[in-house]
Amino acid sequence: MPRPPGGGCGALSFLGLCLKRRVEVGILYSRSGSYQLVSDACRTGAMRAIADVNADRAHPIEIVPIERDPQSNADRYATLCEDIFRTSSARHVVGCVTSWSRKETIPVLEKAGGMLWYACPYEGFEANEHVVYMHACPNQHLVPLMAHVVPRFGANGFLLGSNYIWGWEMNRVARDLIADAGGKVLGERYLRIGETDVSRLIEEIRATRPNFILNNLIGTSSYAFLAAYKELGREDPGFSPESCPVISCNLTEGELPAIGETGRGHLSVGPYFAPRPAAFASSFEASAYASVQVMADVLSRDPDADLATFSRAFAERRFSTRLGPIAIDPHSQHATLPVIIGRIADGMFEVVSREEEVAPDPYLSRYDPAKTFGRPRLRVVS
Repeated sequence: MPRPPGGGCGALSFLGLCLKRRVEVGILYSRSGSYQLVSDACRTGAMRAIADVNADRAHPIEIVPIERDPQSNADRYATLCEDIFRTSSARHVVGCVTSWSRKETIPVLEKAGGMLWYACPYEGFEANEHVVYMHACPNQHLVPLMAHVVPRFGANGFLLGSNYIWGWEMNRVARDLIADAGGKVLGERYLRIGETDVSRLIEEIRATRPNFILNNLIGTSSYAFLAAYKELGREDPGFSPESCPVISCNLTEGELPAIGETGRGHLSVGPYFAPRPAAFASSFEASAYASVQVMADVLSRDPDADLATFSRAFAERRFSTRLGPIAIDPHSQHATLPVIIGRIADGMFEVVSREEEVAPDPYLSRYDPAKTFGRPRLRVVS
């Protein structure tokens, strides 16, 4: 029996059956490596959403995951993304954690006419019609976090980062924000991904005595730094979270078991922090889940939807997700999101600040230092 147009429930619905249109979707998350906890959280959210769509007998599509594991090797993402498109009918991929891996896949997406659903915070200054950015960009993480921290602790910062795009670009933006706030960058240091020898960083922080540390390390490097910084705080109360916090834009509940008590009192920002009981374990899981929900919403109306169809859908409506209604800017394809600042306590984040529905501004074109820090940027004019 042929499937009904659009893949919805057809002639067999009176028997309690629904003919679903099968739609293959790529899943591109690493199952091992230094940032495995983040990757696992994203994959969990995506696979959970796929299971929920498929279990919904009223939903007209069945999502078939086509999964590949890059094993945290940046050189494998483009190859495996290409393999998904070559060996299946998938034209959508939910995946990538690092900006490095995202940028590696973009040429493949452009060649194949595919779309990547990216569920992690990133450094901004990018917009591509083949990528939907479902997590926070700088005006939704770094800018509000700095606006919260500077009046309470001071404007002099020490910047840390893993030695790749996320660390470089986040610290570049942070340098400008610190200058706008009237502060100084007292140090800027990088570690290769996976490096856990942080002794040099600790000694420089001890010597320079910043007001806060911006932590753009990822995975095991971040965990090692937080453990060493906790020891520094025991030796000198000037480095306690109450005096000199570590602030992050990518630290979530999924990594707290690896951090343990070393994270207590430090700050992070994101669109979601898990309450108790929690619908999702972290913002990575929640954003990946929402990515599949939004994708499935459009594909349920047109399983053959192309990029133009998605762009029109983004322009015309908001999407109902488990995170609440989500709008996606049709020009930049970034999501409007809550901005929540949380403090680590007892294995979870206590919410200290929340703002609803912050529109994305990936190029910081609407950023105003006077509104953010209460002081204008001074410019030399001739």
